[in-house]
Amino acid sequence: MTDPSTILRDHGLSVTAQRLAVLRAVAACPHGTADRIAEMVKSEIGSISKQAVYNALGTLVEKGVIRRIQPAGSPALFENRIGDNHHHLICRTCGKTVDIDCAVGKTPCLHASHHHGFHIEEVEVIYWGTCPECRPQD
Repeated sequence: MTDPSTILRDHGLSVTAQRLAVLRAVAACPHGTADRIAEMVKSEIGSISKQAVYNALGTLVEKGVIRRIQPAGSPALFENRIGDNHHHLICRTCGKTVDIDCAVGKTPCLHASHHHGFHIEEVEVIYWGTCPECRPQD
């Protein structure tokens, strides 16, 4: 990971202990929930409210430093892999989430049959299945 302080400055953000800790937690726990990120940040820097972590996550998403994905029926997940329009594979049983590189074509990997006048900038694809750890062994 590039130096977190540099990343924040490059996106026009002040460098704070909270934001640095959140960036490190997201890097260490890709696809972590806000609650998991908050636990990690609290264990690193001690006293911090969950709301402060949520606010930092929101700011980092808004500024394009991290990405939030929101699978149907699941809490939001955060990752620092941005800008490549990759997809995700999620286990329906345990929620394990892994990155899937774009399978075909250029960004956005899929082409809509009709764009209805929109300029399409991104496509979000989630593959659902059962991971090897949750699948019954034959």
